Amino acid sequence: MTENLLYDLAIIVALGMLAQWLAWRLHLPSILLLLLFGLLAGPVFGALDPDVVFGDLLFPVVSVFVAIILFEGGLSLKFRELREVGATVVYLSTVGALVTWALAAAAAHYIAGVGVGLSVLLGAILIVSGPTVIIPLLRQIRPSRRVGSIAKWEGIVNDPIGAIMAALVFEALLAGGFEESAGAMALMAIKALFFGLIVGVLAALAIVVLMRRRLLPDFLQSPVTLALVIASYVTADALQSESGLLAVTAMGIALANQKYVSIKKISDFKENLRALLIATLFIMLAARLPAEQVLLTDISAWLFVGALILVVRPLATLASTFGSGLSWRERAFLAWMAPRGIVAAAVVSLFSLKLEEAGFVGAGELAPLTFMVIIGTVAIYGLSAPFLARKLKVAQPNPQGVLFAGAHRWAREMALALDKEGLKVALVDTNRENVSLARQAGLSAHYGNVLDEDFLYEVDLEGIGRLLSMTPNDEVNSLAALHFEELFGRDEVYQLSPAEQGRTAQADLPRHLRGHYLFSEDATFGDLEQRFRAGAAVKKTPLTEEFTFASFREMYGAGALPLMIIDQNKKLKILAPESDVSPEQGDTLVSVIIPADSHGAVRSAQYNAR
Repeated sequence: MTENLLYDLAIIVALGMLAQWLAWRLHLPSILLLLLFGLLAGPVFGALDPDVVFGDLLFPVVSVFVAIILFEGGLSLKFRELREVGATVVYLSTVGALVTWALAAAAAHYIAGVGVGLSVLLGAILIVSGPTVIIPLLRQIRPSRRVGSIAKWEGIVNDPIGAIMAALVFEALLAGGFEESAGAMALMAIKALFFGLIVGVLAALAIVVLMRRRLLPDFLQSPVTLALVIASYVTADALQSESGLLAVTAMGIALANQKYVSIKKISDFKENLRALLIATLFIMLAARLPAEQVLLTDISAWLFVGALILVVRPLATLASTFGSGLSWRERAFLAWMAPRGIVAAAVVSLFSLKLEEAGFVGAGELAPLTFMVIIGTVAIYGLSAPFLARKLKVAQPNPQGVLFAGAHRWAREMALALDKEGLKVALVDTNRENVSLARQAGLSAHYGNVLDEDFLYEVDLEGIGRLLSMTPNDEVNSLAALHFEELFGRDEVYQLSPAEQGRTAQADLPRHLRGHYLFSEDATFGDLEQRFRAGAAVKKTPLTEEFTFASFREMYGAGALPLMIIDQNKKLKILAPESDVSPEQGDTLVSVIIPADSHGAVRSAQYNAR
């Protein structure tokens, strides 16, 4: 028995990781391949039966995994994002949820042929969205800040709301009807909100107190937090059924918005854990569907999915965003962004099983129908949303703009060279004179500290996809690279080489504690200052068949420092010591050129300084 269990666990983990890797290679939503692999392993080939593998532990395990995923989602929600979009998020989570509930229930009954009571339950379940799908999609699409914040908040907040509503309907069905249990349902909703919020906030407070008083060593911060997430879920659920998901979401939001301790290690740990949990959950839940209940060829099921996408979601969005100040393009994008994910799969699997045990006819149809919704919405939204976002001009999936940390003279010259090529630039500096001079030159410049957390929410970074940190302070440059790594990705954060003090630049800092070094290992702040004091300037050089990069090197020699390449499609490539990028015909080379008559003096000054 133990050997079989280990064998099945190995299958689940291996299939989950393979599916996610293939999804990454093929640029597909990972949930599609996870569901496919689960269906193949379970109902198609019969190699995996989660009910046999886990027995009575299956749904407790699923519930705990979902709780951890929702906690991780809560960690990504910042109250600052609600300054512009708070009212819209509230309406989408109230008015939008009610419209979705009513219309989805009606569609389930009249299109899919589900009974009235079960239709109401399914409608409540389909309130939940898919943060496990939406957040990766938003990272791929890179929509405008306002739209991205709305979609992220709605996707995460609606999950516990939908789960609570589904639990209320479930209890009403068991009690014999909605009229008989209306008062009890209202009381349950109030208790779920109360206990969920109280338990979640108290758990977050406990973590903050332990960390602030240094009662937790670094290596125990993530494990203890994980233990408290599970304890919070179980405690809230014991106090009131289905309030556990709200508790862990509230715990994540509370931790994300406190300013007393750093939770970066906790966030990083939970984000890595999430990939494994999602893979395991989808494989398990898809594998337990009976072969005869896989509805891939059921026309009515597909019509139901179409109604959700083409009717229910647009009407819910229209009702929720009326008078919100959003443009029609933003509203259209939100109307095309409602994939369902793991929470819907977990909730429907649990409730349909319990209703079947209670003797409800047709309850077994809910799970396969919900999985059809997941497959259909993830496929349609996941494959079309990036294209639609570009057409609606609410996203720039591959932004070429640059954020300069530092607005001194040569940073301004580099920014101007890019700005004149039509690339978006922004500069930030703590020196008011530098900021003023940048603005006088027509550049977008901001006074402040690039490391300030509020900077990300106060400055419009739409269209900007990389950081060049070029302040005189090497520590600030490294910290800025780490700070923006999550936003831009590790490959798009750069910093000047640190000032050498008897060590090479590459030996100065480990790779994981810095960004890519800019331009060359010798291109320190002091080196560039000397070049510009000697009369250097930023120059753009088109490369042609006649004038190649070799010709450029021959003409300017060591007096030239190549910085960046702008190709014929206006894509920007930053030159770095470890990169293998080389300028080609048709590219425009941006470089620092030292006049020939001052070249010798500059080299001498550099040599003496070293």
